[in-house]
Amino acid sequence: MNQEEIILLAKQIIKQEASGVMTLVDQIDENFVKAAQMMLNCKGHVLVSGSGTSHSVARRLAHLLSVCGTPSLLIDAGDSQHGLSGAVTANDVLITLSKGGSSSDVIFLARVAKSRGATVISITEKPESELGKLSDVVLKVVAPPEGDPFGMIATGSSLINAAYGDALCVVLLKLRGYTLEQFGATHPGGAVGKKLEDLKII
Repeated sequence: MNQEEIILLAKQIIKQEASGVMTLVDQIDENFVKAAQMMLNCKGHVLVSGSGTSHSVARRLAHLLSVCGTPSLLIDAGDSQHGLSGAVTANDVLITLSKGGSSSDVIFLARVAKSRGATVISITEKPESELGKLSDVVLKVVAPPEGDPFGMIATGSSLINAAYGDALCVVLLKLRGYTLEQFGATHPGGAVGKKLEDLKII
């Protein structure tokens, strides 16, 4: 490939992924509202988990939820089979991410959460999967198959799941009435902290 072809391909990928994210507009439904309300009313922590690329999306979601005023932590699905699942309590909400809903470590964690009385929310393409059946609410998120190389490498689909999570974060921020002052109390560092300082927020 020459330079012109590489640039053209890169632009095509970005356009394709942007188009994929736009499909989410028609995928927001009443289950989104139910999930947001469950998270809003959570008395413990919102725990987020996934395997593979979904683990990376889960980490991002857990961080942004906390940044937006919803106390949240990443819980490693693999480590949950080696004692970490002891962290789950009846007061928690567990969000699991699994495209096919068949990741054994994620299913194990969901089973433990259900047995403890926690609320389980799954983000998956397969509501009929084992994970979907274990869940109190299923957030069906379907990514266009052409968005991922070979239909398997989760480039576009992980971006779509991340955008769906962003919508949850911002909706919860609004529902809580989370203020810039509250945000400043937990984010005094870096360029953001400097900007808040300049605004006399912190």
